[in-house]
Amino acid sequence: MPTNEKEINCYLFDQLSILERIEMITDDPKVLKQIELERMQINRKLYQNPPLTEN
Repeated sequence: MPTNEKEINCYLFDQLSILERIEMITDDPKVLKQIELERMQINRKLYQNPPLTEN
């Protein structure tokens, strides 16, 4: 389990990287649409205010 915000952000960036790799190998519109939805959810967590954890 992540213990600090930096570690949580690293996991979220890893998830974005995975989505980018999947996006490069598919042309299926349904998959691309789902990737975009997942990306929006990850970005919402990544750039939320206030941060996920408080100091």
